Amino acid sequence: MSEYNAWFRCIDENCDETYPLTEIIYRCRKCNNLLEVVHDLNVLNKKSGTEWKEIFDYRYRRQNWPYGSAVWGKKEWVCPLVEDENIVSMYEGATNLFWAERFGKQVGIEDIWIKMCGNSHTGSFKDLGMTVLVSVVKQMIEDNIDIPAVACASTGDTSAALAAYCASAGIPSIVFLPKDKVSVAQLVQPLSNGALVLSIDTDFDGCMDMVQRITKEQNIYLANSINSLRIEGQKTISIELCQQFGWEVPDWIIIPGGNLGNVSALGKGFLMMQELGLIDRLPRIVCAQAENANPLYLSYLNNFEEYNPVKAKKTLANAIQIGNPVSINKAIRTLKQFDGIVEQASEQELADAAAMVDKTGTFNCPHTGVALAAFLKLKEKKVFDPKDKIVIISTAHGLKFVEFKIGYHQGKLKNILPKHANLPIELPNDFSAVKDAIEKNILN
Repeated sequence: MSEYNAWFRCIDENCDETYPLTEIIYRCRKCNNLLEVVHDLNVLNKKSGTEWKEIFDYRYRRQNWPYGSAVWGKKEWVCPLVEDENIVSMYEGATNLFWAERFGKQVGIEDIWIKMCGNSHTGSFKDLGMTVLVSVVKQMIEDNIDIPAVACASTGDTSAALAAYCASAGIPSIVFLPKDKVSVAQLVQPLSNGALVLSIDTDFDGCMDMVQRITKEQNIYLANSINSLRIEGQKTISIELCQQFGWEVPDWIIIPGGNLGNVSALGKGFLMMQELGLIDRLPRIVCAQAENANPLYLSYLNNFEEYNPVKAKKTLANAIQIGNPVSINKAIRTLKQFDGIVEQASEQELADAAAMVDKTGTFNCPHTGVALAAFLKLKEKKVFDPKDKIVIISTAHGLKFVEFKIGYHQGKLKNILPKHANLPIELPNDFSAVKDAIEKNILN
């Protein structure tokens, strides 16, 4: 039995409800607020910040099961109750922190980095949270708790992660997808991993409502970020960023936001490091939303004094096409703690930003395009100092969105004028024609 411990607690400071992590519960029974995972900091504080850094650095990217995973390398901070043999891991995390040197020189801020979270098993940052959730489910099943399946609503990335981790664990999975609103690459992932895929004639918010109703009536476990176990894995992005910078804290983190669990996860990781003495300051956080699905941005304009869900419109950044995010209260709390900013991006802005940065060596998803566009807008507003260290979170791999990519370059995206389009030049099998094309486009 581990000396470390963690449990669920209601996020309402005026509510004292707590629950064990192995209880099937997503909201406080007393006040209906969301829950969060809290850790026994008294035990964690028995080690100094320096000792924790040494432990995390020693484990990082090694093959000592399960600590080679950048999530489970922080097991004591994440979910200590899971026995090692019940951990379901695919060596997640430890993704490239890409120095966007060329892009930075173009825009006049050289210390800019892109955290390539899409360089993961299923191609998105959702792996970080799903490894924790599915591992807890496997532990619960081992402890004779009846869970016939795990389910989620998704616009693609969550379903891919859930299906893969459940397949590895031998646990049935069910995914609720909005019909015709996910890419082919995203659809084929859960199909390939054997999930029960339900393509429902609605949007993400409709799928989210449906999966909550189903899991409430059936003994099926809910895997969306309303379940705060997911946040425990996703918060390791913050710890890993500091680790990759030699435990230096960046000045700014820019992250796209849809259901908004990622915003609170990011903040939680930094706050935990500060509480346990690994860092002595916090970064500022920017949440970037698509203009067509921007309830948090609209609330930010009113200093978060009022919040109203919106009917999300179609956006190229389909994974964040969410008008009623379940983690809104957690996100607002986090942004207040981190002197945060919310910015939005139009469809034209996000498409051009993704293509612009791709030309400097990345291959980003449209949601990362939202974060990149937000960065460019805030730079024009002179929010950043040229010497600031800025990290943009890239949430998924561009290969999951090839329709978006090729549509942009072919000029086939509706109402988008592709400023950075690049198309192949069709030529006859003729040496002179090939030579002329190279001379015209490269040598001149």
